[in-house]
Amino acid sequence: QVQLVESGGGLVQPGGSLRLSCAASGSIVAINIMGWYRQAPGKQRELVASITSGDGTNYGDSVKGRFTISRDNAKDTMYLQMNSLKPEDTAVYYCYSYSVARGSSWGQGTQVTVSS
Repeated sequence: QVQLVESGGGLVQPGGSLRLSCAASGSIVAINIMGWYRQAPGKQRELVASITSGDGTNYGDSVKGRFTISRDNAKDTMYLQMNSLKPEDTAVYYCYSYSVARGSSWGQGTQVTVSS
């Protein structure tokens, strides 16, 4: 498995921005897909965004046009740039990875709170 560590969460006002990072324990070059999920209290975990090894991206409908996912293979790190944040974006955000060789991995999560 890959060890994933998220960082960058925190408290931000509505309309503000945050950038989340997900650092992997080894090279992410061979990781087929990486992504961000989130889970709000009382709700199911949902896909926020994903990115393939070929830099193909996919976004949840609620974040399209506001969030941008990227990966830096040289730093073994994935990012989520979140702009125009709304209170409904409040959740614990989890980093995810999958590769044929190493299977699925999850990070421990980072809290994002959008509130005035």
